[in-house]
Amino acid sequence: MDEKEIAGIVNTIKTVENEVGKAIIGQKDIIRQVLIAVFTGGNVLLEGSPGLGKTQLVKTLSRVLDLSFSRIQFTPDLMPADVAGTNIIMKDEKGNSKFEFQKGPVFAHLVLADEINRATPKTQSALLEAMQEHTVTVGNGTYHLEEPFMVLATQNPLENEGTYPLPEAQLDRFLFKLLVPYPNLEELKGIIGVTVNNQASELQKIINRSQILEIRDMLKQVPMSKLVEEYALKVVLATHSDYERAPELSKRYIRYGASPRAAQAIISTARVRAVMEGRYNVSFDDIRYVAPSALRHRFFMNFDAVADGITAEKIIDEILASQLDSVKV
Repeated sequence: MDEKEIAGIVNTIKTVENEVGKAIIGQKDIIRQVLIAVFTGGNVLLEGSPGLGKTQLVKTLSRVLDLSFSRIQFTPDLMPADVAGTNIIMKDEKGNSKFEFQKGPVFAHLVLADEINRATPKTQSALLEAMQEHTVTVGNGTYHLEEPFMVLATQNPLENEGTYPLPEAQLDRFLFKLLVPYPNLEELKGIIGVTVNNQASELQKIINRSQILEIRDMLKQVPMSKLVEEYALKVVLATHSDYERAPELSKRYIRYGASPRAAQAIISTARVRAVMEGRYNVSFDDIRYVAPSALRHRFFMNFDAVADGITAEKIIDEILASQLDSVKV
């Protein structure tokens, strides 16, 4: 990529950010990180209290990016066929019976899995293949999902009754886990203006699916120095308590460390973030920016961490600081 192409991508993404911001008041960092996931090609888990605009964000993205959208409301009685689709018996012109596949709501570009932790593990697993391989297998048939495809799932951290925690294998398939914060006073005033006082702006389509795929391919070419790549890899290794350079918090409080998917997530998203900042190279700051969202759901703490009030964010901060020192030495 040359400077002109980089400037074009930066301008396009900023225009998308501004357009999404017309409907989503505040949450600028959440919008930016979701867009990083869009242009990387990964799934996002949004965790936050009810009413913070998680669902509205996904709907807004579908309009601005001109992508098809479907919503799946996860409930305890939802079945896998309600997500992926099923084979039904149909009559042809001659009256003969045959099986025909009826696509489920997962066949869309942006799939909102609303309150994903309210469905049973059997139904949650219906998304596993789609999230990783971008295919759906029903019976003897395998069907490809049209690109770009991504799942944006929401869950409420306040309620535990009637919920089914996502298994580790499914959590690992989310590129990012984002914690949606509560709005401040000014943001709350803006939300009231848009929703109650009917001051909402008409959203414009900024780019389409072919442009998104083209930008994705270009962003994969962003160079990364050996030192920055080593830093990203050491950050992931430091989530394992048996790693020799792991900080004390990791050794004391982490039960299971992050998988190699964490390294893939950090490196790929850091490239996107670098270009969004107007640079054609990945810096240590890019790694530090994307690492918390890529790691917080990929390692699991022990009971001592809960008892001592240690959070995933505190451990990640310690890891990022300690591994930066080891790389620069």
